[in-house]
Amino acid sequence: MFYDIFPVIVLFGTLAVLLILGVPIAFSIGLAAFLTVFVDFPLDKTAILISQKLANGLNNFGLLALPFFIVAGNLMNRGGLASRLINFAMLFGGRLPGALSHVNVIANMMFGALSGSATASAAAVGGIMRPLQDKHKYPADFSTAVNVSSCPAGLLIPPSNILILYALVSSTSVQYLFIAGYLPGILMGLGIMVGIFLLGSKYNIPREKYEFNEKASKVILDALPSLGLVVIIMGGILAGVFTATEASAIAVVYSLLLGFAYKELKTGDIFPILVDSVVTTSIVLLMVATSSAMSWSMANADIPTFISDFILEASENPIMIILLMNIILLIIGTFMDMTPAVLIFTPIFLPIATQMGIDPIHFGIIMVFNLCIGICTPPVGTALFVGCSVYDTKLGQVVPKMIPLFLIMIITLAIVTLIPSLSLWLPHLAGYNY
Repeated sequence: MFYDIFPVIVLFGTLAVLLILGVPIAFSIGLAAFLTVFVDFPLDKTAILISQKLANGLNNFGLLALPFFIVAGNLMNRGGLASRLINFAMLFGGRLPGALSHVNVIANMMFGALSGSATASAAAVGGIMRPLQDKHKYPADFSTAVNVSSCPAGLLIPPSNILILYALVSSTSVQYLFIAGYLPGILMGLGIMVGIFLLGSKYNIPREKYEFNEKASKVILDALPSLGLVVIIMGGILAGVFTATEASAIAVVYSLLLGFAYKELKTGDIFPILVDSVVTTSIVLLMVATSSAMSWSMANADIPTFISDFILEASENPIMIILLMNIILLIIGTFMDMTPAVLIFTPIFLPIATQMGIDPIHFGIIMVFNLCIGICTPPVGTALFVGCSVYDTKLGQVVPKMIPLFLIMIITLAIVTLIPSLSLWLPHLAGYNY
């Protein structure tokens, strides 16, 4: 079937050029969308259409969950949760050879799940773990690689902002999507721990167990209130007591009270936290708005159908098609932030996936898993840059150490892709049917 290739060239060509020039990604997306629509409409009508799509992209009640979870994550970051969760992780990872590396992974899984941010997890957990690892002569470059590669696991383990965005774009249930992320997220973390076992000798990780002097009962009691947040949020959502949006507001109140209870959050901290949260929320919502405009411009130019037909014509084998989509998403993740990637490419790839018989919940986990790997890779790996900054290591030292961990993450991704029950078993138990 013949398609006009010119809008495709305009859209992706403009986006690529602007990103190379260093234009912020939200503005790059908006300008690319504007020029693509301008191909078919006069200037005044293009301006009106893009303005409408920007506004309509934010006209969704479900988006209220994002600023609330962002505030909650910042409160947790300042409220002393990370140190208590690390102590809790010591009870498990401290008994393993190469203990502090395993503790880093377990703590990232827990804190990332609570905060909903991989970069916040890399900064908070890495900042506490680094002095301990330096003291016990853990190699800084490999410790950075472990911290960076494990911090995205919390984006799959709920509550997760990126899963909320996928649910809004795909019209799937946030409740079931949250439940679906547990096993893949845990599997991602366990994969990194296997990598630590396999690579420990090569990278001179101390193999002795970590002597942790805190009493287990005290550590558990200190950590239980923090872990209770997950129980309250997920328990309330599953029981139908409140929605995901209402749960995000409850998370803010709970995190605020917990920070004061731990005596690590002061009233003077509230205003800077709110300002930081407003800035982060503004960036995310601007990307949501411009990505919505780009999605419409792509639909208007029939680009999703063009890409869909291109992929479907490449092979009739469903396994090859999902493999091709995985490869494309991995490449996209290295060049684009997770938020715009989910907003732009979900409407393109989800119809192909469902046509191949892939469940939308399962595909959402596959997509987010791919993009989680992307935030650890150059050139736009935000988690990688934060991790290098925290450990004061150079990119050239860390990336070679991460390559084996990348391969393990890709193997884990393949397992999650090829075994749908890893994503769908828990949702089916909770009553999900597609």
